Amino acid sequence: MKSSLRNLLSAFLFMPLLSFVFNGCTVKTNDVAKMSWQGKTYQGQTLHGKPDGLGTLTDGDSIIYSGIWKNGLRQGKGWTLDSLGNRIDGVWNHDTLTSGVRRDSAGLYKGDFNRQLQANGYGTLIDHQGTLYEGFWQKGSRRGFGFSSQHRFFRVGEWKDDVYKGERLNYNSSRLYGIDLSKYQHVKGKRHYGIDWSRLRITHLGTLSKKNVSGHVNYKVSFVFIKSTEGSSMLNPYYLSDYAASRKHGYSTGTYHYFTHRSSGSQQAAFFLSNSRVAQNDLPPVLDLELLPSQIRKMGGVTIMWQNVRAWLRTVEHRTGKRPILYISQTFVNRYLDSAPDIKHSYPIWIARYGEYKPDIKLKIWQLAPDGRVDGIHGEVDINVFNGYKIEF
Repeated sequence: MKSSLRNLLSAFLFMPLLSFVFNGCTVKTNDVAKMSWQGKTYQGQTLHGKPDGLGTLTDGDSIIYSGIWKNGLRQGKGWTLDSLGNRIDGVWNHDTLTSGVRRDSAGLYKGDFNRQLQANGYGTLIDHQGTLYEGFWQKGSRRGFGFSSQHRFFRVGEWKDDVYKGERLNYNSSRLYGIDLSKYQHVKGKRHYGIDWSRLRITHLGTLSKKNVSGHVNYKVSFVFIKSTEGSSMLNPYYLSDYAASRKHGYSTGTYHYFTHRSSGSQQAAFFLSNSRVAQNDLPPVLDLELLPSQIRKMGGVTIMWQNVRAWLRTVEHRTGKRPILYISQTFVNRYLDSAPDIKHSYPIWIARYGEYKPDIKLKIWQLAPDGRVDGIHGEVDINVFNGYKIEF
């Protein structure tokens, strides 16, 4: 008996003390053996010629598994090494690792694994910068719904191949939807169309992206933005009538200006203010910024562009008492917005992004489709959703 115990102690001398602590359970002392098992070398307790109890399976100098066995299968607590040599302490059931803990170059992972010892299923990772991710994994990458936090920065939404895609919104009647209008809702070729303001209901959210819709799309229009000016010389001939009709029918109404590279921000602000209505109870005015890279170059570059944008925003805010909203695309955000951190952090953002995920930026309004349908309006209409609910609006 003493000889068997000495052999057992020798066989497991390299195992950490924690590997022997199994919630206070007593492991039956079976025969201790060193034998060939499934083409590898097993050393430990056996029963009827199979690994059973505490034991270690090795392949040459490499440890395949060290822990508890039952009837030839890994069953209970133990540890192993992945293909990169990282140690995983976990729990096995019927020879399969069900959950475990691994520390590697990415940080500390705790959760589910697959047969290839990759993070797979639900798990948490704390990296070396203190960033926490909790959510779903697939084949070693974050994929599916998850939550990430670093200091005061939080992200909740969908991940794909370790990349945060954004929050996938659920569209339903409790959200606040709006539309934006220009002359193109009135003119199609040589034909002119009016708007039946008494019938406005959103009936389709467009087809450019997948959308998670609860129930039937038949949503109230809660707000309307109408284009008034472009550059320093172009007017929307339908602006005044649409603006008056929108307010008359009780819609929260706002006005927007389309920015161009052909004149200064100050000139465009003056033109906008001379030809637009911004009542006290109106929505904030909007600057629609959609310059192409070639137009930005003609204007003098990114720095000059932002100088002119600042001039427009500050002039309009000073004259109206309302901080304007900046309308830009997701591509514009990615390319240029970091060059103007004061604007990024000081002005509300309205983003045009026609994907299934909400943009990963602080925003007020999201234009989710350019091809929606609205009863009472001929043709396609831009559909927008407010980033919040009624009390916030």
